[in-house]
Amino acid sequence: MSRFAVLGAGVAGLCVATELAARGAQVTLHDPAGGPGGHGCSWWAGGMLAPWCEYENAEEPVLVHGQAALGWWAEKTAVTTRGTLVVAHARDRSDLDRFARRTHGHAPVSGAQIAALEPDLGTRFPAGLYFAEEAHLDPRRALRDLTDSLAARGMPVRDDAPPPGAQIVDCTGLAAREALPELRGVKGEMLVIRAPELTLSRPVRLLHPRIPLYIVPRGDGVYMLGATMVEAEDRGRISARAMLELLSAAYALNPAFAEAEILEIGTDLRPAFPDNLPRVTRQGDVTYVNGLYRHGYLLAPAMAQQAAEALLGPHLVETADAACH
Repeated sequence: MSRFAVLGAGVAGLCVATELAARGAQVTLHDPAGGPGGHGCSWWAGGMLAPWCEYENAEEPVLVHGQAALGWWAEKTAVTTRGTLVVAHARDRSDLDRFARRTHGHAPVSGAQIAALEPDLGTRFPAGLYFAEEAHLDPRRALRDLTDSLAARGMPVRDDAPPPGAQIVDCTGLAAREALPELRGVKGEMLVIRAPELTLSRPVRLLHPRIPLYIVPRGDGVYMLGATMVEAEDRGRISARAMLELLSAAYALNPAFAEAEILEIGTDLRPAFPDNLPRVTRQGDVTYVNGLYRHGYLLAPAMAQQAAEALLGPHLVETADAACH
């Protein structure tokens, strides 16, 4: 039996461990922090499974592999499929038109249709786009569900060194930069707020030339607001400008957000290669899965499958099916 030690218990490491275990490999999972948490950028993600929206400023692999991620996650954790709503104020109609040209899988919606989909948005937006097939998940629950599933199979997250003789799969993000010098950190800043008087049932993206926003419902009146993309290596603080812009954009979406309670402020660095696409690479005896950028939950399943197939060959189930024909 093949033996692997996966380093890093963020979304990349957990997905890789899950795919290796599904193929019958013996896996140990190692993270000095002992498991998922606020120390990793996976913890602060939006959790939007939105490949069609993301295609607006991403390459085709994000669209293709992101669609496959919808089914992968639905088998592993709770996924809410209520689509994504993209809106813009009348003065920003050109931004909405540009977004429509650069994306797929949407239908135009009028102000009345927006109000029907999300009554608390009212009719303040004259037009929008509805991406009906998109979905979202709670990243923290997803990480816990993967962790619990692996632990139930005898593969808990460990904080010790990998066992001798195991093949190393490094999924440690920016911690692997010494081996992967092309990696850079892209800072993201986000807020978790509670606004129990408001009800949004799906992710909403507000297009704006200066302060674009997405807001993702977490349930019970809790929402995640995000997120900036700053080419900076400072992961330790949120800037006053980012805080102001996130809150101003939420207020523009609905003035009732002015009364929201700020529950959490999160900042971290997303690992990214120059082309902003992830890679599975091998250096000596170590396989690296890295560079998920802002598409961690969209692309981690595909990268995990790619790594598992590179290390073990095609999935055993697929091999068995092929042998039947």
